Amino acid sequence: MRIAVVGATGMVGTEMLAVLENSTLDITELIPVASAQSEGKQLSLRGKKFGCVTLDKALALRPDIALFSAGGSVSLEWATKFAEIGCYVIDNSSAWRMDPDKPLVVPEINADILTSRSRIVANPNCSTIQLVMALKPIHEKFGIKRLVVSTYQSVSGTGKKAVDQMNSERAGTPGDKAYPHTIDKNCLPHCDVFTDNGYTKEEMKIVNETRKILRDDSIGITATAVRVPVDGGHSESVNLELNTGFEIDEIISVLEQMPGVVVQNEHANNEYPMPLYAKGKDDVFVGRIRRDDSAPNALNMWIVADNLRKGAATNTVQIAEYMVAQNLIERAETI
Repeated sequence: MRIAVVGATGMVGTEMLAVLENSTLDITELIPVASAQSEGKQLSLRGKKFGCVTLDKALALRPDIALFSAGGSVSLEWATKFAEIGCYVIDNSSAWRMDPDKPLVVPEINADILTSRSRIVANPNCSTIQLVMALKPIHEKFGIKRLVVSTYQSVSGTGKKAVDQMNSERAGTPGDKAYPHTIDKNCLPHCDVFTDNGYTKEEMKIVNETRKILRDDSIGITATAVRVPVDGGHSESVNLELNTGFEIDEIISVLEQMPGVVVQNEHANNEYPMPLYAKGKDDVFVGRIRRDDSAPNALNMWIVADNLRKGAATNTVQIAEYMVAQNLIERAETI
């Protein structure tokens, strides 16, 4: 199959290539797509080198699948063009997530909504993906009435410029800023732009995308998203109020049975999820699981995942792998 990676030289694009290296996809040709300034740059996959091309040239090559990670404006302009030639687009931006006609997918949770007509598939927000991975088995067994989410998000979620800002501040040589304030030795309660209701777009993504993926608009959700000086993954403190009673052992059991979730909850051994150890891994780690005695049927837990892997690149590739395995990909016309 011919696979295009749009935004191949970016942080998520680079991770996509790393994930594709060991994926189950039978890739006969990689089409790395980048800006005109990077045209011709050689990228490697499975021992072969492929030159970067621009979007219009990639479109002419008629890939079977295009993995987009180049921002919402690029996706809005180009995703439909690729879909119209028979390509399947899996988009990592926020452009299509809340479109009622576009599936928003975490394969372990709702891959069943995908069909051969799913020409544009939305990859959820990184914070949402790791959250719903832990919520899904709990919601299935006990039902979730309400949740409060506080995130501690890596600078890598903003992009290379933000990572460079943190590293330069740490080295004492401040340069260009991705944030309105210093990020090193600081926490910014400001992820994405503020909306009219006082929440940021990131916070509203968590609310709206979680309900769509879990297929339950009745869940009460509120979120506060915070950027922290970490380059390894996103962390989330989650308070859940369930519809029914539970035992902590039952919560741990359903989480342990969830594919892609690893429980780290041995408090006596100081075992709990941390972004330092989640970096480079594809699993979602859950710990600090404990009852909240301040409310009926309530509990707290701590969720950590590498936002560039399962939060972006890995989930995107997993969607493609699922669609191929289920014979949902109708091959684009051969050149």
